[in-house]
Amino acid sequence: MKIAMIGQKGMPAHYGGVERHVHDLSVRLVKIGHEVIAYSRKWYPEDIKKDIYGVNIKFTPSLHTKHLDAITHTFTATMHALFQDYDVIHYHGVGPSLLSWIPRIFKPRAKVITTFHSIDRYHQKWNMIAKFFLRLGERAACTFAHETITVSQSLQKYCVNEFAKNTEYIPNGVYIPEYEIKDNLIEKFGLEKDNYLVMVSRLVPHKGAHLLIEAFHNLKARNPDDQKIKDLKLAIVGGEVYTNEYVKQLHLQASNVNDIVFTDFQSGDMLEQLYKNALTLVHPSLNEGLPITVLQAMSYGKPALVSTIPEHLELINNPRALFYENDVDSIERCMAEFLNTSVEKRSAMGKKNLETIEGEYAWNIIAPQIEKVYVIPTKKQAKRTARLSELPV
Repeated sequence: MKIAMIGQKGMPAHYGGVERHVHDLSVRLVKIGHEVIAYSRKWYPEDIKKDIYGVNIKFTPSLHTKHLDAITHTFTATMHALFQDYDVIHYHGVGPSLLSWIPRIFKPRAKVITTFHSIDRYHQKWNMIAKFFLRLGERAACTFAHETITVSQSLQKYCVNEFAKNTEYIPNGVYIPEYEIKDNLIEKFGLEKDNYLVMVSRLVPHKGAHLLIEAFHNLKARNPDDQKIKDLKLAIVGGEVYTNEYVKQLHLQASNVNDIVFTDFQSGDMLEQLYKNALTLVHPSLNEGLPITVLQAMSYGKPALVSTIPEHLELINNPRALFYENDVDSIERCMAEFLNTSVEKRSAMGKKNLETIEGEYAWNIIAPQIEKVYVIPTKKQAKRTARLSELPV
């Protein structure tokens, strides 16, 4: 099949959960014999490449502003797609799905798929007009596509309750690391193995970095004689996405604590080392689809301390690893209890996480499920097949 991916910022994935999902899915689909075209915005990749692991990269223009970038790029990508011989046009995210009606009308032979990655209008960075159109995008994702994929069970229930739409629940996938990185890259940031907590995220308000910084500050202040806590560092891996003022506030907030390290966005070997050498991931997010950063930490056999939003609870149910969302005291308490847990129990938490990934979220399990959705007959195809079966032999 010839498959177009629309909605992601681009490839290779530098940051962003949707981008990582599309990158890994596209590479996997190419490996099993499909032709994949991923549409990209020119400003996103660090290096302009037209082929990445066999995935064809097509650049189309966009208006690079906070509110117009995604929708204008989706429009130009959709216009280009109308004149190609694609079997599948796959929209990622509810914003891009707002335009999924176009190929349904003007390219009826292509199968249109949408993936509902998260309820984006809940994110604090959007104004009221943007939230209105994101709400329309939700409806479009559940109305115009031949099939709609939801990446979490809570999103699947949301689509049923809000739009009476039965979706295909297929969670985000993740690769299980297969090789060792020998160089000690994290020295660049003054970090040592098993001596830091890590948060990996875009630095936007709903991800909760400000909550974690305050909780970490309180943890240090309340335990001045605990050498283990005194030496502990916090690595915040991520950068701004149209959120300059928020990131400035984070740096100002962290200036009172010498042991908080901002690394900006990282990828490749450096990101792998930041995961692999951390004591645990801490993810204080207030809203998610199904967080790939948590899946990645789990794939390294690491514990993950997470907020009690429904999407996190689909992945982790160990009470020792949970804290109440939007609650600084609860985050601090969870970190303190974790640090006082034995090495054996921490290791068992990480091992359980890896087993969960291997059994439910590895790409060798997830990609075939998405491929199956691509080949589900449309209603028109099913009717045509039924008519043909009724013809005399």
